[in-house]
Amino acid sequence: MKPQLSLEEKKTLISRNLQEVLGDEKLTAILKERDLKIYWGTATTGKPHVAYFVPMSKIADFLKAGCEVTILFADLHAYLDNMKAPWPLLQLRTKYYEAAIKAMLTSIGVPLEKLKFVQGTDYQLSKEYTLDVYKLTSVVTQHDARKAGAEVVKQVEFPLLSSLLYPGLQALDEEYLKVDAQFGGVDQRKIFTFAEKYLPQLGYEKRIHLMNPMVPGLTGGKMSSSEEDSKIDLLDSPSNVKKKLKKAFCEPGNIADNGLLSFVKHVLFSLFKEGEGFTIERKEENGGNITFMKYEDLEKSFAEQLLHPGDLKGAVENYINKLLEPIRAAFDTPELKKLSLEAYPPPGKQNKKANEPAAEDGPHRLDIRVGKVLSAEKHPDADTLYVLQVDVAEETPRTVVSGLALFVSLEEMQGRLVALLCNLKPSKLKGVESKGMVLCTSNADHTEVEPILIPSSAVPGERLSFEGYSGTPDEQLNPKKKVWDKLQSDLKTNTQGQVVWKDSFLLTPREEKITSRLSDCPVK
Repeated sequence: MKPQLSLEEKKTLISRNLQEVLGDEKLTAILKERDLKIYWGTATTGKPHVAYFVPMSKIADFLKAGCEVTILFADLHAYLDNMKAPWPLLQLRTKYYEAAIKAMLTSIGVPLEKLKFVQGTDYQLSKEYTLDVYKLTSVVTQHDARKAGAEVVKQVEFPLLSSLLYPGLQALDEEYLKVDAQFGGVDQRKIFTFAEKYLPQLGYEKRIHLMNPMVPGLTGGKMSSSEEDSKIDLLDSPSNVKKKLKKAFCEPGNIADNGLLSFVKHVLFSLFKEGEGFTIERKEENGGNITFMKYEDLEKSFAEQLLHPGDLKGAVENYINKLLEPIRAAFDTPELKKLSLEAYPPPGKQNKKANEPAAEDGPHRLDIRVGKVLSAEKHPDADTLYVLQVDVAEETPRTVVSGLALFVSLEEMQGRLVALLCNLKPSKLKGVESKGMVLCTSNADHTEVEPILIPSSAVPGERLSFEGYSGTPDEQLNPKKKVWDKLQSDLKTNTQGQVVWKDSFLLTPREEKITSRLSDCPVK
């Protein structure tokens, strides 16, 4: 049996690392009688990233303090937030969020049986909730509604009505979830004070509001789902974690605007068990390994420049990978791989401005995806060609014409995983339009040709990328500028049969190297 926590111990756990608490007296009064009921909501839009460990570590604190915690997947709020995603996509993203957050909580040792997960539309479309929305509109001014959402809803000169409704819905959630307190970032403070003002006007009680500080991103600002370099994705590979942390803003001695230190403070130190500390591994000539048992000691050492930014980055990299490893493992299933692709599909058409500079040449411009051949048949007008139907996780399979009929049997093509170059300009081959090219290797005299090999763990639609290169592929490779021809000249297999562009390996999202039975030959 765990020892019963005192009121002060519970309150300390609930409030530690918070920037502000509104309703401290009420918090104390409730804890004298029973455990607190708290909810945290997240709009299911951008892909969750490591900054989500900040609220997750606080949720762990709440649970340690005996609180009842509800996590709200705010799908309706997400839809109203300037319609960042269409409704069918939001439904998929809600499923992704649930899987991701469960994996995160499991990663930090939070027992899921103590939590409740609720989807906003489970109750926000009810008659009672809808009537309360109308009641709110009869007492809330346009000025107050707009002011309340100023920090979290995109502000424009002529706002959509949906953005004005958003704060009221979030306020009503407190009543309909039957909680004592709402937890969120300090950027939601205006929504919280809006709720405190207007809920009593509907006859509902004022709630407690618990606010986390805003943690700087790796580039020094807010960690954002829309800024690739400012965040580490929950499914990023170890090499991507290393690459992003190398770019992280970590000025020597700067503790005021340091996302790495903030992450260590708000996440890692809150998760350490008694007797654990933050360990930095260093070479003996650099002082040897050192362990900080208190965050304040770590911060002081960095401020006095006794700790090098590179050593801090290396330690944070190790701890982040420990947190992400069980999440990567949880998502390494066909079901969750498919969900990831459907919820966050590859970028669509990009609106390029006339004065935008040309994309930098590099293999990141190639949209190479895992494809599964659903059907293969001989071209009606060419004995050397196959007509394939290839699944790349789009609404419909792609029709692809491939010159493999003399080298690979129809039986071998059926159900085969291939690497499909998806952003060539569609072209007609003997009257059939082809929307992609199966990447193959061939020997010098072209007597042997075969598709490059794809690991069985790969899932249709997954993008293959080259080690050390990131960026969005071209929507379509410009044939007049011969982009593919230039890049293809450096695309080959090495002496071990591994596919490389210059010296960079072609990898799956799990960092598996793509290979071929044929070595030292071009890929085309």
